[in-house]
Amino acid sequence: MEGKGAKFTFQELRGKKFLSVEDKDNKELLTKWSMQGRLKCQMYSFDQSFQAYQKDDFVADFMKDPNVVSTLQTVSESCSWSPVGVSATSVTAEVVPCTVLSMTLFDRLTDNDIVRENGAIRKCFDEFYQDFTISDELRKLLLIDDSDNYCIYSDGEREEFLFCLFTHFCLGGKICQYEDNIDPYLEVTKQVYKELISVQKNSETKDLSIISSVFKVTASNDGHMYYPADKPHNQTFSYLIVDPFKRHVTALYHKFGSSMYD
Repeated sequence: MEGKGAKFTFQELRGKKFLSVEDKDNKELLTKWSMQGRLKCQMYSFDQSFQAYQKDDFVADFMKDPNVVSTLQTVSESCSWSPVGVSATSVTAEVVPCTVLSMTLFDRLTDNDIVRENGAIRKCFDEFYQDFTISDELRKLLLIDDSDNYCIYSDGEREEFLFCLFTHFCLGGKICQYEDNIDPYLEVTKQVYKELISVQKNSETKDLSIISSVFKVTASNDGHMYYPADKPHNQTFSYLIVDPFKRHVTALYHKFGSSMYD
């Protein structure tokens, strides 16, 4: 990108509300899961035509754009929101598959007795993995790759944006109070996913398809990663969700830690 002008330029849409993360009931759940005040959505517009193969230029331009640098919010070391304030010298943009149109992906949790018919999550003996205490079969399936039920989802299914969101909400933050029932995880995942992605209907077949592109983003300055944080963690993430028709890009950001209030 050095020595040439940006292909893409961005403007924050300051008035945009994201009801799925700002709804009172969902805020209470996010607080319980130690994610409230550390999770944020922001939308930007861009004027140029976007194709998925341009992802590297698009993300590099996004992380260098002065309007983004001065408005894109991150959680600071003092546990407050502040603009990222740094222009990227290098970025990574990992393609996140986004093809799933139904929550039936999670039916097999019940089919395999990880979740009972009434939605209760089956418990197990405590295990410890990195920052997480595993006390039920759901977290074991999500975290332990040699667990009995890990194989009920393929690597490709686990990479899907819907599954990533579900995993993030199930694992939560540093002092997460876990749910005993699967329903809150599924409902918040469904609401956030539905609000973030864009679909179109085929005029002939009437079938729906997802038109959004999703990228998992990191950014560095002079060799030091600073976005989404300076230390990597599975629960620290930033996704860019691009709607090529409306020419909108949404940043979904979370930094692992203890809950904060906005």
